[in-house]
Amino acid sequence: MEQPVIYVFTHDSIGLGEDGPTHQPVEQLAALRAMPNILVLRPGDANEVVEAWKLAVSHIHGPTALVLSRQAMPTLDRTKFAAASGVAKGAYVLSDAPGGKPDVILMGTGTELSLCVAAQEKLAAEGVKARVVSIPSFELFERQDAAYKESVLPTSVTTRVSVEMASTFGWERYVGPKGKMVGMHSFGASAPLKDLLKKFGFTVENVVAAAKEAMGK
Repeated sequence: MEQPVIYVFTHDSIGLGEDGPTHQPVEQLAALRAMPNILVLRPGDANEVVEAWKLAVSHIHGPTALVLSRQAMPTLDRTKFAAASGVAKGAYVLSDAPGGKPDVILMGTGTELSLCVAAQEKLAAEGVKARVVSIPSFELFERQDAAYKESVLPTSVTTRVSVEMASTFGWERYVGPKGKMVGMHSFGASAPLKDLLKKFGFTVENVVAAAKEAMGK
């Protein structure tokens, strides 16, 4: 119907912890992204939420789904990282490798974006150059021209890791055959958040390990 409805979804992941798998919508993000003519936005910090809201109110020929979290997440210092206005293009380079030539690309959305940033720092300490790409909207990124897509996800860098606390379905298009996906393959469990993050691999150490595995190290 192309109605400009704005849906605000919260409690977006296994971060619900003790509420258990029946309350952890690991499949919902992929389902929303599969729906034609709906703009799906999963912002990675408060700055991205602001930009996402601007897009939502200007999207007048279809519904928008804002996918938000209930858990605490840091607000990234935009004097250090790229401007959140990149949300308008669906994906953008949040933090680049030295010289713009990464060994590996870390891609994240929502609460997992800061996890990618932490992994980038740890990899740098080990001599591995990583680029962090924020991908709040698959739909908007797909609308960009080939040159922009190449500038964000260069075809020459096949070592890629996606990090999202949801089904990995759909990430294949960005990760490629040589990449790794850190995501959910089940309906979670009932436990405190920190225990769930460790159990399902949403830790800096596991993201770093996935990057090294993709690199063949």
